[in-house]
Amino acid sequence: MASENSSPITPSLPSALASVENDIVRACNEARRDRASVTLIAVSKTFDADAITPVIAGGQRVFGENRVQEAKAKWPALISAYPGIALHLIGPLQSNKAKEAVALFDAIHSVDRPSICEALAKEIISQKRRPELFVQINTGEEPQKAGIAPDEADAFIAGCRDKYGLAISGLMCIPPVDDAPAPHFALTAKIAARNGLKNLSMGMSADFAVAIQFGATHVRVGSAIFGHR
Repeated sequence: MASENSSPITPSLPSALASVENDIVRACNEARRDRASVTLIAVSKTFDADAITPVIAGGQRVFGENRVQEAKAKWPALISAYPGIALHLIGPLQSNKAKEAVALFDAIHSVDRPSICEALAKEIISQKRRPELFVQINTGEEPQKAGIAPDEADAFIAGCRDKYGLAISGLMCIPPVDDAPAPHFALTAKIAARNGLKNLSMGMSADFAVAIQFGATHVRVGSAIFGHR
């Protein structure tokens, strides 16, 4: 039985998931890309197990969370109950949470400063566990937003590799709310290409189809699957 504070179970969730899947297939076809080249990350932040379980039942296996502590509270039991779940941290990471993040997450999309690199490198060696790592690019250079400025990205990526020994898988970006997303996706893809990175975490519920046109390999979709928070 759901607790008093649990998220409501919405019967339309599987159909919402199917609708997102159809949109991804359509975007891939338009971009002449294989559907298998795009990973759908269902962003389950703020939703509890009662809301997440129908999405898992609908076939989804990759999920995104913004906060380490929230994920730690709800996901171990779900991962135990449903084999094959992959969990991605898509929100900012504090260096003092690196140990927990490396233990729990299969991918971390928010590598953006030396202290995080140092903490992750230490925990990867200690735990012998290697989550997939994405460097976050602050394409709009917004002061309130995490991420590396575009003109500092090349040096930072090189430092991740050479100084800290981190295997960087790709880049992540979140375009400014009031900007057209396409130029930000294009910029992120350009930075990735010149640094030999194949993975691009770009696009959310409102713009993931555009992101796929610009090469997104991972799209982070929350409200289109779970509804508005």
